[in-house]
Amino acid sequence: MARMKGIGFILCGVLILSSCTGIPEGIQPITHFEIEKYLGQWYEIARLDHSFERGMAGVTATYSMREDGGIKVLNEGFLANENFWDQAEGKAYFISQGDVAHLKVSFFGPFYGSYIVFQLGDNYDYAFVTSTNKSYLWFLSREAEINESLKQEFIELVTGLDYKIDELIWVDHNIVKD
Repeated sequence: MARMKGIGFILCGVLILSSCTGIPEGIQPITHFEIEKYLGQWYEIARLDHSFERGMAGVTATYSMREDGGIKVLNEGFLANENFWDQAEGKAYFISQGDVAHLKVSFFGPFYGSYIVFQLGDNYDYAFVTSTNKSYLWFLSREAEINESLKQEFIELVTGLDYKIDELIWVDHNIVKD
């Protein structure tokens, strides 16, 4: 009986950890994804608020290859209240195939969350990204400013996917980095 209980706890742990890399309902990761084209710097145009970026402006994400075949993730942003540039370094790995834009990303040791690119510009010039659930959403662009039609495309798409667009934060990039 104790052995069955132990197996039950292990199964629950596996289920909980695997749910951190799940895909929200209605979201389809990009297929035929080419990581080489995705590497480099991206500007965060919009996001849903969450504690690890709260109050940040001028946010960028830079992706590069790691020696182990994974992806190095460097996020940077300006905390206006503290007059301080902050950064976090993480790592990401494809969950299944290397051409499906569903990755697991970690900034905190062994804990991973989903990183799902579900909309991507033909020239890899913008990306709409989500995570395990719909409380996470990012609009990334290669340029700090986007045109109004792309902004409207983003709003219409994520509205149809039941994201809370009234809670979007449009990121200010009018910050000069020393």
